[in-house]
Amino acid sequence: MRTPMQSDQPPPRRQLPALDAQIKAAQQGSATAFEAVFDACYDVLYRYAFQWAGNAADAEDIAQLAAIKLAKTLKQFKFESQFTTWLYRLVVTTAIDWARANRRHQGQEPAANSPEESVTHGGFSAVYLQQLINQVAQMGEGFKEAVILVLGEGFSHKEAAQVLKVKESTVSWRIHEVRKQLNQHSGGCHD
Repeated sequence: MRTPMQSDQPPPRRQLPALDAQIKAAQQGSATAFEAVFDACYDVLYRYAFQWAGNAADAEDIAQLAAIKLAKTLKQFKFESQFTTWLYRLVVTTAIDWARANRRHQGQEPAANSPEESVTHGGFSAVYLQQLINQVAQMGEGFKEAVILVLGEGFSHKEAAQVLKVKESTVSWRIHEVRKQLNQHSGGCHD
């Protein structure tokens, strides 16, 4: 498997090239086409995993597991949504499974290390986003993913709703609740 950057920063955001033909060929069993799809999307897998985990070591584990899952489940992609939407969902389910397995084996929550450097993602520093994600993870299911998509990846509420398979108003409510809770904890400096 490919090894991503060894820093505690996600790779830069970039658009995936049009992959429909390669995806269809890979779904038919072409190893060359799958390799092209994999090479084109591995950085995206890793970036999504990094946003979820917050550190390079865990992101690498999650991205590698997601790559294996990609190979096993690519035939299930039906072209009903954007490939990146489907890919994000694959990474999130992989990350959740990975976190559950780590809790079970280690008897504790996986540690999320804060990035040391300040890199901007969607207008927010990586350090701020990691602190935010750590706090939001305490709020319940769906909040963390909404924050990662909207604040971390710059998705609109509508796009995030499509990825998460919820109503747009649900994403808007989750972001509102996160901001409200952060304002309560910080004296109102996260407007």
